Amino acid sequence: MTAPAESHTTPLPTEFADLARFSDWILATEPERYAKRLASTMDEMQDLYDTVFPRLQTALDLIDKHDWHDLPDEARHLFHLLQSLVMVSFPIEVWKQPRVPDAGAAYLDIVREPVV
Repeated sequence: MTAPAESHTTPLPTEFADLARFSDWILATEPERYAKRLASTMDEMQDLYDTVFPRLQTALDLIDKHDWHDLPDEARHLFHLLQSLVMVSFPIEVWKQPRVPDAGAAYLDIVREPVV
């Protein structure tokens, strides 16, 4: 018999602890975020968008209190969650689907991640 998988949450700043249900969107690289987007339903992305977007400015204000090159882990996790918010914004706001319309099998590999 296989043991059940442990639930894993990535810690966020206390003010954003209620967003822990989106821990699976806290991904450090663009390829991970893109793969998550493609594997997600529109309802899942809409939930992320509707929940996190209204708190975007508050989250950025908290992150901006720190040096970008030395973010505490919890602030870095919040930043990665915001990067996922950006990743789902076009599918939610424009395309109404996870994939870029009429792009076929095309994809783009990012060569260098942002500073954080």
